[in-house]
Amino acid sequence: MLKTKRLDKIQEYINERGTVSLDELVEKFNVSKNTIRRDVQDLIEVGDFKKVYGGVAVDKPSSTVPFLDRQIRNFKEKQKIGQAAAEFVEDGDIIFIDSGTTTVEMVEFIKDKELTIITNNVDFIVKALPYDNLNIFSTGGMLERKTNSFTSADNDEIIHSYNIRKAFLASTGLSIKSGVTNSLPLESGLKRSVVQRSAESFLLVDQSKFGKVALTTYCNLDDIDYLVTDAIPDKYQEYANDNEIKVVLTKSEL
Repeated sequence: MLKTKRLDKIQEYINERGTVSLDELVEKFNVSKNTIRRDVQDLIEVGDFKKVYGGVAVDKPSSTVPFLDRQIRNFKEKQKIGQAAAEFVEDGDIIFIDSGTTTVEMVEFIKDKELTIITNNVDFIVKALPYDNLNIFSTGGMLERKTNSFTSADNDEIIHSYNIRKAFLASTGLSIKSGVTNSLPLESGLKRSVVQRSAESFLLVDQSKFGKVALTTYCNLDDIDYLVTDAIPDKYQEYANDNEIKVVLTKSEL
């Protein structure tokens, strides 16, 4: 089993049980104790889990709370970022809309256009239902409640059959050294495939994401064509200039 898939399965296993021992994980996933220790440490660094004597435990009482918090946090900034990104969408485009609380804000600004949209974002699908002109293709799979998105080990293969003109992506964090990162390994495989299959990639992030590093990297920062944000640190602006990344800053008012 690939490490990214194993990490995702370990996450699910710990979340279901609350607390598990390292020995239990060794037996369940049929790997060495040293491998499990490294995997557990990777998961702990993300922030959802904590070490306990002889094992690991969920660090938050409910995995749905962080998602609800993210919906509220920096809402105005996310709405502006969604509007700025939507200005690049044209009638007839085939686009990908990623999971996330920023990308979903694009709905209101593209709802009158004729589009084909591929998405794993459950909230986006629900908000797009009233608009017949938005032709929606879901990636399908298991509902990941942490992000209100569909995930599947097969999603990255499915994406390779689509000809995506523009991809609008989200991330847990980004840095010059570690690139564009995400906290869920199974989602990262899909995002990685989307970047590879898209003619143009747009990364939608608010200023709080700069300098943060999550569990897995799904692309290098210079793989992104457009960086859409409300503010950008100087060193990231310099990096964008050096690597031909177009920085799109939101307007002060909607």
